Amino acid sequence: MHVCIRLLFLLGNWLIKPENMMKKKMKILGMTAAILTFVSITPTTVVADDLLQDAGSWLQVVGEGSLKVVDPGLEKGRIWLEGQSRWDNNWNNWYQGMARAAMGYSLSDRATIWAGYTFLPTQNVGKNYVAQQDVWPAFRYNLPISIGTFTFRTMVEVNFIPGNGNDVRVRPRQMIRFLHPLEFEPRLSLIAWDEFFVRLNSTRAGGQSGFDQNRAFMGLGWTFNKNFRVEGGYLNQYLDDATHTNNTMHHLIMGSLFINF
Repeated sequence: MHVCIRLLFLLGNWLIKPENMMKKKMKILGMTAAILTFVSITPTTVVADDLLQDAGSWLQVVGEGSLKVVDPGLEKGRIWLEGQSRWDNNWNNWYQGMARAAMGYSLSDRATIWAGYTFLPTQNVGKNYVAQQDVWPAFRYNLPISIGTFTFRTMVEVNFIPGNGNDVRVRPRQMIRFLHPLEFEPRLSLIAWDEFFVRLNSTRAGGQSGFDQNRAFMGLGWTFNKNFRVEGGYLNQYLDDATHTNNTMHHLIMGSLFINF
């Protein structure tokens, strides 16, 4: 992820140099493709040969807006609604859905706090159906800079997993995201993000404490207007199993629709 962010900064510096203004339109797409290729092949070159790998897709729709649509006095109140559908096993198996809802409060034009709920039905190949439920607080901070915007999101999930009895798993997750609008077409953006998950405690169904998974994304976004944006690209998901002995890497095509209101 650090390498990806560094590449984005180099790209931004290259774009703003006057001597490169005439060349950037021809080269920007080539550079973007090179970065995407780098991200997609790098993880597979540093992991064990017996790593389980497959391909699939994630699709998501995310809606977020102010509660002023309900009452002008609730302008700082926020609502977040999200749905996802996920396929693996080389697109042969729908294995997971996700529904998320949260209420938030804008501390400023950059910082928002959230409290939410997630429902996660899962049907992995050869395993029983399970439906995990999570409750969580979250904090999000947007940091605009000269060449784009960083977003930092911290969530601390409390996972209620079937088979855990009265035990719950606590799993913090940290996302860092960067969005760089392209100068020759500001509606088109280069996007990279990384999210790291850790299990704070050991549970019977939730696995041993320690590293849980990492997700790294690189892609492009298109902003239609202030209310609608789409994003698409490559998502690499690297997972540890319950005992930290076997690992899985999913190579995913991810598509997203963001709705702001």
